[in-house]
Amino acid sequence: MSPKDTAGRKRERAGTITPGRIAIALVAVLLLVFIFENTGDVRIRLLIPEVTMPLYLALLATALLGALCGWYVARRGFRRNR
Repeated sequence: MSPKDTAGRKRERAGTITPGRIAIALVAVLLLVFIFENTGDVRIRLLIPEVTMPLYLALLATALLGALCGWYVARRGFRRNR
């Protein structure tokens, strides 16, 4: 199989809906519902300072940091295996 054939197949699959993409979308929706259902104020202590903030902001920040770390690790592992 030539590189041209595999590149064409990758482009064909790029726009398709896969079970993995459906699962990720479902998890993202459930995460957002969970975050925005929890709107009460909480006290959060990060090392020394203590702040009061809405729980949904803390959950959203944690989710974004987790996604960023996951993206970084996945990207770094992909480059290392090439």
